[in-house]
Amino acid sequence: MPPHRSHLPVFIRSGQLAATITRSIKMKFTFFILFGIITTSQALNILGIFPYQGKSHFIVFKVYLQELANRGHNVTVISHFPEKDAPNNYKDISLAKSASPIEDSVPVERSYLTILGMLYYLTDTGIENCEAMLANQEVQRLIKEKTKFDVVVLEQFNSDCALGIAYKLGAPVVGTVAHILMPWHYQRLGIPYNPAYVPFHFLEGGTKPSLYQRVERTLFDIGFRSLYYLRTQRSNEITLAKYFDDIPPLETLAREIKFLLVSHNFMLTGSRLFPANVIEVGGYHVSKAKQLPADLEKFIQSSEHGVIYISFGSVVKSSSMSETQIQAILGAMAKLPQKFIWKWESDTLVADKNKLYVAKWLPQVDILAHRKTLAFMSHAGMGGTTEAIHYGVPMVAMPIMGDQPANAASIEESGLGVQLQVTELTKENLLAAFKKVLDPEFRENVNRLSKAWHERPLSPLDTAVFWTEFAAKHSKFTFRTAAADVPFYQYINLDVYTILTLIAMLPVIAVWILCCRTKKVVDAKNIKKN
Repeated sequence: MPPHRSHLPVFIRSGQLAATITRSIKMKFTFFILFGIITTSQALNILGIFPYQGKSHFIVFKVYLQELANRGHNVTVISHFPEKDAPNNYKDISLAKSASPIEDSVPVERSYLTILGMLYYLTDTGIENCEAMLANQEVQRLIKEKTKFDVVVLEQFNSDCALGIAYKLGAPVVGTVAHILMPWHYQRLGIPYNPAYVPFHFLEGGTKPSLYQRVERTLFDIGFRSLYYLRTQRSNEITLAKYFDDIPPLETLAREIKFLLVSHNFMLTGSRLFPANVIEVGGYHVSKAKQLPADLEKFIQSSEHGVIYISFGSVVKSSSMSETQIQAILGAMAKLPQKFIWKWESDTLVADKNKLYVAKWLPQVDILAHRKTLAFMSHAGMGGTTEAIHYGVPMVAMPIMGDQPANAASIEESGLGVQLQVTELTKENLLAAFKKVLDPEFRENVNRLSKAWHERPLSPLDTAVFWTEFAAKHSKFTFRTAAADVPFYQYINLDVYTILTLIAMLPVIAVWILCCRTKKVVDAKNIKKN
């Protein structure tokens, strides 16, 4: 019902409405013209290089790249995932079909063997991605024509090959990661890595590892970094040398990265000792929730006690679980009053359709945002984890590979959820985990955590865009911490400790020399007496 006429403002009642609207339109029109001029004059030419074929990674980066284009910048993207309806200022150089996809390809199991398999997968794909990208005709033409770019944004994951392209184009670099840091990131950026409190990308223990886990981390850290430097990075340099004869060592170029945008936020991952050029932008990819499909909405609305969502992401294949693991989950489901939604990749699962909704693809953000979603069982991928904390959904984290063990530890330490290792998956253990996160007090704490997650001076997406533009505008400056330039023996104070040890030993040496001389004198006197 429209407001009563007597309640309308005086200027409308006095017949000045038309004039006021006209002035308002003129002011807005002038503002948009000025805004357009300012945006156009500050538009940057940005090159994005994302040669890894992991869809779960690019889902995150896509939001960032699209936002750069939305801000009026001209964005060219090298990736396996070209846009179908790209705006005029967004151009794709497609690497699609140059590498095998990895969706739904990882079984639900975890052991030292699978960790070593991940190491060799990273080195192999790092080599293959570099070769495929440099062989691409459009990439070669881009470099030969010396296209002018104000900044290059690229993924820092399994290869440094893209740094060679950025060097040839003479553009400053902003690195991005869709997860926690890889082992080879710490030294190049001057970030302290101490296995006593810094989580290791591929292992359990979080910030409170046992002695066994600290030894484990140290050995795996040496192994991962060594193979990366000796195999992947060296191969990338050889591949680059086939096309260019003036590329510096890739580790040298990596140390010149202006900023690294990391998918962290201290509310989830805890406080880390990051230098000023490592920027936390965790959660920038999380989109606003949309209306669920009708059948899924009907299923959720019919759940008197709410729903629990289960998904192991785009890489881990739920349907590859053993029969024992499947029965453990189904058994826990049967003991709870809630209904379940499960991302399941085959048609083989036999279950009560009134209790369980399964699909090969599900709108995860829209499900997590629903008021009836009470818990989320996940592999603890960083994307889904940040979506859960964004919408305040408690988690049962069962890590499988990659950074997931470290993420699961952060989930538990932050209070977002509990972790359950694959080897511990039984009906009883899973039921206990679900009951813990479904407890009203636990859920209330997660709501408080989610609220704190959102309280930032600048949104994570605005933060990512700001520092990208900053790097382009102030490319002559270096923002690297001095710690990245200090030789390792100085970084760990080996020379200082050596000197202090020698100084501490001087009195002992002096006493030893004095005793030796005294003994010799006494022995000499005894010889003379005899």
